[in-house]
Amino acid sequence: MMSTVSWIPTLSPKRRMETDVMKMLMSDYDVTLVNDNMQEFYVRFYGPAETPFSGGVWKIHVELPDQYPYKSPSIGFMNKIFHPNIDELSGSVCLDVINQTWSPMFDMINIFEVFLPQLLRYPNPNDPLNGEAAALLMRHPKDYEAKVKDYVQRFATKEAADAAATNPEDEEEDEEMSDIGSFSDQDEVAGRMDL
Repeated sequence: MMSTVSWIPTLSPKRRMETDVMKMLMSDYDVTLVNDNMQEFYVRFYGPAETPFSGGVWKIHVELPDQYPYKSPSIGFMNKIFHPNIDELSGSVCLDVINQTWSPMFDMINIFEVFLPQLLRYPNPNDPLNGEAAALLMRHPKDYEAKVKDYVQRFATKEAADAAATNPEDEEEDEEMSDIGSFSDQDEVAGRMDL
């Protein structure tokens, strides 16, 4: 008799990927597959309540590597965000703790319910991808909060999220990001975040 516990680890990476993406599709998250491909999709992400990011809406690009869940997904913000650990131009996210602690026990829901909200709630100015945001947070926290709120109003609206990467120039950037995401585990990848 096979127990459920022994069955779960035997899921092939492809089957696990399909299961996790189906969970996302059936969740309350707005998920859009790219070309009906389970390895690439967009998720609408809302800023956490009681933070300067509250009310913001971002389009998050997600790519799952062939080795998922043994290798972490790559994600990037498609519309602008002002945060010390997120590159303003590329959307690349610096999440060293998550990169180092990623485990096949996590799934895509964890990224959107825990990892990203924690990143926005607790920025780390000591490990910046956006030096301006880090310096402002450390030296003038009220000015940092005001700039975050300004970015939310200007770039993190539902309309901005919907428009992100819908013109041909942006799609070319997506392709570049996809190519960048194919480096080995040891390479630092600009424009992407490996969780």
